[in-house]
Amino acid sequence: MAARKQHNGRWRGVVSGAVGLLLAGVAATPAHAESVREKQWHLNVMQAEKMWRTSTGKGVTVAVIDSGVNDELADLQGQVLPGKDEAPEPPGDEHTDYDGHGSTMAMLIAGTGRGNGGKGTWGLAPGAKILPIRTPDPYVNPFSLPARLSKAIRFAADSEARVINISLDSGMNSSELTKAVKYALDKGSLIFAGTGNGGNSDVAYPAKVPGVVAVGAVGRNLHKTQESEFGPQVDIAAPGDEIYITCPTGKGVCKSHGTSAATALASASAALIWSKHPDWTNNQVLRVMLNTIGAPTDGAKRNDSIGYGIVRPRVALEKPGDPGPADVYPLPDLKQATSTSPAPSPSEAATSDNEQNSAAAPVTTGGGDGGSSTTTWIVTGVGAAALMGGAAAAMAVRKRRAAAHAHLTGRP
Repeated sequence: MAARKQHNGRWRGVVSGAVGLLLAGVAATPAHAESVREKQWHLNVMQAEKMWRTSTGKGVTVAVIDSGVNDELADLQGQVLPGKDEAPEPPGDEHTDYDGHGSTMAMLIAGTGRGNGGKGTWGLAPGAKILPIRTPDPYVNPFSLPARLSKAIRFAADSEARVINISLDSGMNSSELTKAVKYALDKGSLIFAGTGNGGNSDVAYPAKVPGVVAVGAVGRNLHKTQESEFGPQVDIAAPGDEIYITCPTGKGVCKSHGTSAATALASASAALIWSKHPDWTNNQVLRVMLNTIGAPTDGAKRNDSIGYGIVRPRVALEKPGDPGPADVYPLPDLKQATSTSPAPSPSEAATSDNEQNSAAAPVTTGGGDGGSSTTTWIVTGVGAAALMGGAAAAMAVRKRRAAAHAHLTGRP
């Protein structure tokens, strides 16, 4: 969900910008000072320290398309590369994080734990590097966001970022965005995006774009969180509740939730696999992620809440199975989209979106340990002229914004 810009170290809430950027979540509240690692339950259940004996994500670059990444945070020092600024405002560059969201995603992916006096945030792939690409504040010309996001995706692909993390929602699709996704896939990247935090069946863009891996959020009970968007476009899920990180100020511990965090952990999972198998293509890495998916589904079928299942990078590293053909994208939506003749008009978009990504299983080749129990998881342009569509989107955004604000403040 989109964030209201806040400065002076204040932690931003999960609120929405009208028909604009909806950051797919980080709602955070400061907690008392203690070790972040002690509270990172998702690293425990995913057996991160065991995985790190095999892979830390070294050699893999993950692009974080977001609000910027503060490379001066102790948890991120030495982890952040030069990137690109696609945000004309506020002042700064890709290393200027105007609300803390991008830095949080980067910490969840590649944090080193050096913050808070050595008690900071550990990312799931601490050996990976972060390519920061800053996109605009949601209140600055929101209608330009699909174009800015498209440029960001292309830059990431041209910069040889193997994984592209998009924990945000552009609020609308565009032909530019669809083409940029295809461009990045053809260049060999994988794109992960959050489904959104509205709690309804309205999966966000760009997660809804064919070729983007749409990531939902689960809690400790391995079920979809209440806020995670659901629908036929959901591909996979990852932990996205009670996620603890170093606060964006660099001090203290904050608690977050949302599909933003789930997306970051899915991106980090891909980095771990790719680091161990650098010769695999994007299609093969994604196929192995699907081969080894976990509870409560095993990848043989999907549901609209968590897609084909919950990512299990530990299993993917231990028993990846056959990665399959290098040149075949393993999810059905891309093939369905490319085989469809002209793009639907805005008035037809809702129908086509519901028909995309049917419950057909992805192209998998077996593998993994086959377990799906909770114990084994350890786990087309929509232009400004489309006024009616824009008005409907704005109304939905306002509802999400109000709900998110009430959640943060405790007010009904």
